[in-house]
Amino acid sequence: MNHSVTPKKQASRLPTPAQLKKWDCRYVWHPFTQMQEWPTEPPLIIDRAKGVYLFDQQGRKYLDGISSMWVNIHGHRHPVIDRAIRRQLRRVAHSTLLGLANPPSILLAKELIRLAPPGLTKVFFSDNGSTAVEIALKMAVQYWQQHNPAAGTKHTFVRLEAAYHGDTVGSMSVSGVELFQQRFRPLLFPCLSVPAPYCYRCPIGLTYPRCDLACVSPLEQVLAKRHSDIAGVIIEPMVQAVAGMITQPPGYLRRIREVCTHYNVLLIADEVATGFGRTGKMFACDHERVSPDLMVLAKGLTGGYLPLAATLATERIYEAFLGKYEEFKTFFHGHSYTGNALACAAALANLELFRVERTLTRVQMHAKRLARLLDPLRQYPCVGEIRQCGLMVGIELVQDHVTRTPLPLTARVGQRVARAARARGLIIRPIGNVVLLVPPLITTSGQLQQMVSILSESIQIVSSQIQ
Repeated sequence: MNHSVTPKKQASRLPTPAQLKKWDCRYVWHPFTQMQEWPTEPPLIIDRAKGVYLFDQQGRKYLDGISSMWVNIHGHRHPVIDRAIRRQLRRVAHSTLLGLANPPSILLAKELIRLAPPGLTKVFFSDNGSTAVEIALKMAVQYWQQHNPAAGTKHTFVRLEAAYHGDTVGSMSVSGVELFQQRFRPLLFPCLSVPAPYCYRCPIGLTYPRCDLACVSPLEQVLAKRHSDIAGVIIEPMVQAVAGMITQPPGYLRRIREVCTHYNVLLIADEVATGFGRTGKMFACDHERVSPDLMVLAKGLTGGYLPLAATLATERIYEAFLGKYEEFKTFFHGHSYTGNALACAAALANLELFRVERTLTRVQMHAKRLARLLDPLRQYPCVGEIRQCGLMVGIELVQDHVTRTPLPLTARVGQRVARAARARGLIIRPIGNVVLLVPPLITTSGQLQQMVSILSESIQIVSSQIQ
């Protein structure tokens, strides 16, 4: 007797949307989510996607206003990336990079070095931004141990206040978001902190450009005193994303590079969020022609398809790890899926699309268009500041834009704006009372206009409720 299940019978056994929502609440623990509140609002289950749109199980369409957490570049289901993954599947999905190699990882490393700021020559693959940051930190510490052992140990790092570099123990240690860290303080290693260049709420009460970038002085003072034990300065170039899309004033990044060079301290550029065209350049460092000593990449690396990250290093750093087997200068770090062939194939297709579709040119054009669309929102009393770099936008909502008085977090204004936007067909995710808009790079002018229109209406509605 044939006991095989026919496609028709198989389809009839698929879970219903109601069952999936019930099982989601019962079995899944979502990130950065208060799960006690989760069942009170039925979860939106995304069933499929195309271009800049997400579709739920009822077929309702939503604009992906956060690029599926800042990872999607060329839209969902791009035929070129789809084909690249299918083509690689016909050969091999994964084989280890520990003692072996594979063509996609080799070709991707070569392409990344071609695109990266001058001086970066080597690529170490991993699987997400947090681990790529951990790799950069470990590389920096081991580099100083092996580069000049007689100089003593350099193992301390400097970060900006409100910086976010990930959720693993090392990446949390060099982050400055107190809410994310306070529970885990006993696990973290010490890190030095300097004020961030938050021009809207300048910590030293000055105004750009008359300030002459005085916000660099605290770092200069720290390095002048502690450079002998500081391994590196880690920074999100141009934009502190999770901090609320805080944009850095022109010239700030260049000055940071100069200070690090002067005091012989490594500069680590965390381009997890800012890389791959988000800011209008391939990498945010390109805006000021800065070459870091280590650069961290993830999120948009595969165009939003598969987990993959990379830590890029200079030849000087790489050479410090060379030696005889018995000297144990090897960088003892690795992951099971390091250099995954499928992910690397997707990343190669992603980078090729930048060239073929002239993506950066389009982003620069659309960024200007987006700035014009957003400008009318400044008239709302609750809009304190609109911060933008390329297609990365943060709208800080306040009690009053004249006094800049912050809204209480208990008001959940950011969440309420996001909820109102979702009801109107736009998916966004706020950070506190800063509403973020980070659309895929293929978003058209018409779609940008639609996103801003929904966002404007949502802010107006929520603003009227809290006045």
